[in-house]
Amino acid sequence: MNSLTDRSDDENFSLVLGGPLYQLLMRAHMGSCAASLVKRRILVISLFSWLPLLALSLVFRDQVAEAIKVPFLYDIDVHVRFLLAVPLMLLAELVVHQRIAPLVKQFRQREIISGDASPRFQAIIDSALALRNSVFIEVALLILVFTVGHYLWSHQMALETATWFAVSHHGQSQLSPAGYWYSYVSIPVFQFLLVRWYFRIFIWMRFLWQIARMPLSMVPTHPDRAGGLGFLGGSAAAFVPLILAQSVLVAGMIANRIFHEGASLLAFKPEIAAIVALILLTVFAPLCAFAPRLAQAKRLGMLEYGNLACRYVREFDHKWLRAASPPDEPLVGNADIQSLADLAGSFDVIKEMRLVPFDKTMVLQTAIVALLPVSPLLLTLISFEDIVKTLLGILL
Repeated sequence: MNSLTDRSDDENFSLVLGGPLYQLLMRAHMGSCAASLVKRRILVISLFSWLPLLALSLVFRDQVAEAIKVPFLYDIDVHVRFLLAVPLMLLAELVVHQRIAPLVKQFRQREIISGDASPRFQAIIDSALALRNSVFIEVALLILVFTVGHYLWSHQMALETATWFAVSHHGQSQLSPAGYWYSYVSIPVFQFLLVRWYFRIFIWMRFLWQIARMPLSMVPTHPDRAGGLGFLGGSAAAFVPLILAQSVLVAGMIANRIFHEGASLLAFKPEIAAIVALILLTVFAPLCAFAPRLAQAKRLGMLEYGNLACRYVREFDHKWLRAASPPDEPLVGNADIQSLADLAGSFDVIKEMRLVPFDKTMVLQTAIVALLPVSPLLLTLISFEDIVKTLLGILL
């Protein structure tokens, strides 16, 4: 894979290769888009967040051993968070960069953006990249993490029992040495990566919203049933690692409640439904910006191709039914009949044209991916043996 520069054009459009942190990683030789350095970032950031927790919890375990009900090694959430969710969010940077940049190029390659609109298109790209590179935004995200993020985690996300990172002392929660690293280093690192991803999605949504308000040249008879914009549905696959990162995080939190607080998986149906809905909105809501333009293209296509079809069938009717058939043109295998069928096919394509550049299959596949990390928790409701017997009964 070639190294990329930060040029402001659709050749190198990227939601991830920019910003103060990216420049810092570049100086630390961890900011290239090369796969080997992505692995290095995953290793360094994940271990920086997780390994000190292991070391500190082992070194100081004797001080609070009697009070701890959830030892570090039994805390499913912390391992999932830093050994699965963080690597997936870092891997998502590589996948999103590789897949989104070619999609942006399609606007020009398919001539959806005309030559006259090219300067405006370029201005939209420049605006997106400037927002991505904003120092103010990244500083604001850091402040958000250490204020609102810290409050939410400490008051809502932590277990309600004594753990390796916090125990109750005189009615108040007191952090252990490992807990201080967890609360003020590891959690902020995770939260910053997460909120920065949501900011990138906001940039993507804003970018598509601005493109959707440009003069676009769409073809209603395009076989993708989306006027030629069907390629945008491929953006869902680009966000799969990020989808999994959010899902495994929720699965880890639920697993902690099930195994350490005696909760039932069924009690978390609203949370599971909410995360799936959030993921679907995150992935597909930006694409809905094109719905008005697609609806307009379909409406005009029905009128224009309807007029064309009307003229053609009138001439066909007059030539082959109302007047004497041409003696020098055999009816069998005549091109007029094939053209009539082709015209009907084109008209059917317009009638089937979607109002969004994705279909139900893409939505269903994304929902299934979002539910995969939670599915192993079904074993807390029914044994694996019973599941196998049920499946064999269905199949046999």
